[in-house]
Amino acid sequence: MSLGTFDVWDALVLASILIISALIGLYYRYTGGKQKTTKEYLMADQSMTTFPVSFSLMASFMSAITLMGVSTESYQFGTIFGVINISYLLSTPIAAYIFLPVFYRMRTTSVYEYLERRFGYATRLAASVAFTMQMILYMGIALYAPALALQAVTGIPKGMAILVLGLVCTFYSTLGGLKAVLITDVFQSFLMFAAIFAVIAVSAIKAGGLGTIWEVARERERLEFFEFSVDPTVRHTWWNLIIGGMVTYLSLYGVNQTQVQRLLSVHNLKSSQSALWWNLPILGLLSFSTIFSGLAIFYYYRDCDPMLNGRITSRDQVMPLFALDTMGQYPGLCGLFVSGIFSASLSTISSAVTSLSAVTLEDYVKPVYRIIFKRTLIDSKSTLPTKIIACIYGLLCIVLAFGAGSLGGVLQASLTIFGVVGGPLLGVFTLGVCTVRSNQRGVLIGFLLGLGFAFWIGFGGPKPKLTPLPFNTEGCELRNVTQVANALQGSDEEEPHYFWLYRLSYLWYCVLGFLVTTLVGYCGSIALARYNCADNSQIYLDKHKKHLDYDLFAPILSRRWRRQQQKVQLEPTSFHDESLTKLTQPAAPL
Repeated sequence: MSLGTFDVWDALVLASILIISALIGLYYRYTGGKQKTTKEYLMADQSMTTFPVSFSLMASFMSAITLMGVSTESYQFGTIFGVINISYLLSTPIAAYIFLPVFYRMRTTSVYEYLERRFGYATRLAASVAFTMQMILYMGIALYAPALALQAVTGIPKGMAILVLGLVCTFYSTLGGLKAVLITDVFQSFLMFAAIFAVIAVSAIKAGGLGTIWEVARERERLEFFEFSVDPTVRHTWWNLIIGGMVTYLSLYGVNQTQVQRLLSVHNLKSSQSALWWNLPILGLLSFSTIFSGLAIFYYYRDCDPMLNGRITSRDQVMPLFALDTMGQYPGLCGLFVSGIFSASLSTISSAVTSLSAVTLEDYVKPVYRIIFKRTLIDSKSTLPTKIIACIYGLLCIVLAFGAGSLGGVLQASLTIFGVVGGPLLGVFTLGVCTVRSNQRGVLIGFLLGLGFAFWIGFGGPKPKLTPLPFNTEGCELRNVTQVANALQGSDEEEPHYFWLYRLSYLWYCVLGFLVTTLVGYCGSIALARYNCADNSQIYLDKHKKHLDYDLFAPILSRRWRRQQQKVQLEPTSFHDESLTKLTQPAAPL
């Protein structure tokens, strides 16, 4: 692969970014409460303001995956992916006013403590294990993406890039806790935007304006916004982008430990909800600018696709290759671009490390300690184990990153992981927050079936290969272009032997996992309760099961059920007992 130079100015810029991130961790280690309590280390003393949290919400998941994956998506498949922003708009009020108030009332470190209070410890443990597995897999991809970028730009071995980035991230996350992670997220978010805008600006200069880039994209059929096919095997349509996007968004911003932990670090509920709303335009700006950066890159390579030309082995490398080809004449600009990629990954991995350490402490270590020593692990003695756990997860991330390349495209691999686990997890929380009749045994059956089904269709195979939009090689100078192109494109004949479920768009994985979990969980709960195989006594405040614990449910439903109960209590005494019993039976609300 042909490589340019990554000069001393670029190296200085990159080194500066890594040093600043590490220093932020050191600063919060030796200031304030000095991370001596788990409340400060994991929850930032619940003293954060809206601004840093809103940026951190974006940076936690829409980071290196977005910068690399969405840009490549629009380069290969056009702009249809931008429709997913509609799902973000539709989902934000659900996350802010249905799920967040429930968690905020409990003020727990681990979001899965809610499931124990609503269903029982077995449900909490099952969901926590699924989340842990999900985040560990995701960390590997998040670290792999920038290492791939650095290898394409500088020629530095991918393994060395993984080690350097992983160690820096582990260092400041372990020392500085959630406060350091939130502040570095803000700093790194600006670098992410700088990297994207640098790509657009350089391409616009070479094109003579943004209008030329848009016109070339239109001529080469990259502008696509109106795919309304109801065929579930079509990769991107309005239906799967909006429906699948909503379920994925809610699984991340509504019930995911990483995001809820950030939202609970804000000092009050109203500010926490504001942070979620302010995250929306930040997320949208990054999404649309990244999509346009893909069109900007396509303009530059419109007559000679670098993969067909043999310069790169994966189109996930096209964005860093563009930086190499175009930014070398501007001192330090290529280093700024790589720093943006690195910053994006740092924010994601550090977020995962802090959330995993919180879950491990609350859901695994403390219960085991209680069983062995017959007493509760006090806060002053749990801080050091939490830091050790965070360090272990950081090192584990480095190990897993070496195997992330086998998962295929960066964007689709990340969304597949979140889809197969996030959908069933969202189903469990939805049953808990929005229904009364769901019980632990029914929900566990639904969750395990939903998880198994989603994993089957998500990672089963073989699956058909993706077919990108056409590329041009007329402007290429290498003589082996035709051979490389033929080898990559292969046969145009469609292989008819793929199982139908394996041909589904990856955006449906999350939806199907959610539907299987909710339907089986709810119906199973009713059936088990009917035959006295399960009960829901933990959701009542009294042994007679007449007074619901309204804190366990979404506010809009709690208010409605409370009014119903108050209305019954005002009725004549002769009808009071019978009516109240009917209202407060599990079958009444839903």
